[in-house]
Order: sequence, then structure tokens, then C-alpha cells
Amino acid sequence: MYSLESKDLHLYYGDFHALKGITMGMKKNEVTAFIGPSGCGKSTYLRCFNRMNDLIDNVRIDGEVLVDGVDIYQKSILVDDLRTHVGMVFQKPNPFPKSIFENVAYGLRVNGTKDKNLIAERVETSLKQAALWDEVKDKLKKSAFELSGGQQQRLCIARALAIEPSVLLMDEPASALDPISTAKIEELIYQLKENYTIIIVTHNMQQAGRVSDNTAFFYMGELVEYGKTKNIFTSPKDTRTQNYVTGRFG
Repeated sequence: MYSLESKDLHLYYGDFHALKGITMGMKKNEVTAFIGPSGCGKSTYLRCFNRMNDLIDNVRIDGEVLVDGVDIYQKSILVDDLRTHVGMVFQKPNPFPKSIFENVAYGLRVNGTKDKNLIAERVETSLKQAALWDEVKDKLKKSAFELSGGQQQRLCIARALAIEPSVLLMDEPASALDPISTAKIEELIYQLKENYTIIIVTHNMQQAGRVSDNTAFFYMGELVEYGKTKNIFTSPKDTRTQNYVTGRFG
């Protein structure tokens, strides 16, 4: 069974047909990269899996979106519960104006966890998973804004991991970072897939090649091609994919 799946998914912003009949499935503990030119639908599709598009006016969705086999657009689905299973990391680091510790503990507290020992344990575990613990363990009470951009992004990843999701959505998580921080985020993605199903939207073709098991190429709201990353980059079946990955357009 797929961890994430869509069946004949269409999404409209008002009259604009942003996603056109997307059918694809992503397996557990694999990293899938979404590539394609700006405005092609990759981030819109990513946001379907935690219903972030619900926050936009005039959005209409047809088709099915499934997380672990459950259609998440059924009326009975509680969106807050869904988002504890499907974590999200955004393009720009967005720490809260709180301490490093409280940034990571935030989701636990919001979800009603009151046990201080459990919270402290989960904060430490999440910061270790995000490869940040050694850098911040002596300054957990300091403001998150004192961290560098790369550290802030890893803090946001730790914050997403603290509520123990099964899926991690990453919308260009390294595009605002320097090369060293980007390398750390990529290494982290590789490690995290042992425990999570990960989708990463990226404009960086080399990054998609380095971190993902599978790659999906989107163009003008359509899923043009989807398969093993190696195949997409070395022997794509569609000329549009070929032209994009070789840099002829995009």
C-alpha cells in the first residue's frame, strides 16, 4: 500500500485549473522529489497532503487524496489530527519568537501534552534527529532567532518531528540557505527516510538527484513523468522531461 496517494486529482483556484488529473502513489520510507518550472503545480500538489490549500479562498478539489489509505478530504477528517501525521517544513525558516526549547515543544503543548519529562525527552530526541542537538544543547533557553539560517531550518524540522508524524512535506527546504547548510539538510533528509515518508519540492536538479529515490516532473499542472530518480535524469521517456532535466527550458 502507498503511504501517500492521489487519484485523478484536480484542483482549481477559482477558474484556474492548477492541477489536472494527478494520479500517483508514494511508498513508505522513500524520498520523492517534485521538480518542474515555477508555477507548474508542485507546491500546490504537496499542500494537498496536509490540506494547506484549504486556507486559500476559492479552492475546489475533485478526486481523492489518501494518506495511509484514508481519503483525507472526507467530511469526518479532523484537519488538526491530519497535520499531526503529516509534518510540513517551509521554504524559509519560520521559527516562532520563543526559545529554542519552546519552538520544538510547541506542537506537543498545543496537542495537550503536559508531562514535563516527556516534553523534555521529545525535544532532545527531535533536535538529535534534526542534527542540531550538539549545537544548541547548552542554549535551549535562548531565542530561536539567535540561530543561523541553516540552524533555524533544522529547528523547524525538529519542530515538525516532535509530534511524531509519519510523513514529512518539505517545500524547497534549502533554497534560502548557503551551500554548507544545504548539504546538512540533504544529509538529514537521507537519514530521516528510515523513519518517515518524505516529499521534497525542489528547483535544484542536483539536489533532487542526490536526495530522492523517486522523482516526479510537473509541467503546467500535469504530472508529465514519474519514476526512479536515476531513470528520470538519465533516460526520461517524455521529451518535455528530457528538455527540462538537460536545462533546455525551465
